[in-house]
Amino acid sequence: MKFKEDNLQKQVARYLDLNKVLWCHVANERKTSIQAGRRLKAKGVKSGVPDCLIFKANKNFTGLALELKVKPNKPTENQKKWLLELSLQGWECKVAYDFDEAINIIDKYLEL
Repeated sequence: MKFKEDNLQKQVARYLDLNKVLWCHVANERKTSIQAGRRLKAKGVKSGVPDCLIFKANKNFTGLALELKVKPNKPTENQKKWLLELSLQGWECKVAYDFDEAINIIDKYLEL
């Protein structure tokens, strides 16, 4: 199931890049050694950060945080916490379960 989410992430990444959106993906899902994991954590890697962070304010929000899932997967508790905290900071926070849903959320947010 993980590779399906990887494929969804790649599709969304291409779409955002083609539209010249200022955004990033925080690659929290990588597997590392225990030592490398400790170094990353010490540098600030956080569990649950949303898959796509779009750094463009619109008339209502500071930015868009988009978590990508492929059903039957659901956001983890850490992901839910991040989405809540970002929403409290003025971000629009959404979960998309397929490419079309993700693009609709992005287009609506960016008014494309």
